[in-house]
Amino acid sequence: MRSWQIVRLVAGSFILLSLALGVPGSPLFLSPWWLAFTAFVGVNLLQSALTGWCLMESLLRRFGVQGGC
Repeated sequence: MRSWQIVRLVAGSFILLSLALGVPGSPLFLSPWWLAFTAFVGVNLLQSALTGWCLMESLLRRFGVQGGC
């Protein structure tokens, strides 16, 4: 997998997990504060789209994960 694919995989997983932990109707519900983490991931995705820079992708490339299309 390339770095951009891993970033999207991790972001999607974080969003689904934080929704499962933060939505009161979920069987995994812990606290509504988990929804703040969902917003944090969303803001980071928005920032990445607007600036073209993503910290996680930069770190993955340093660890040797291939970037690009």
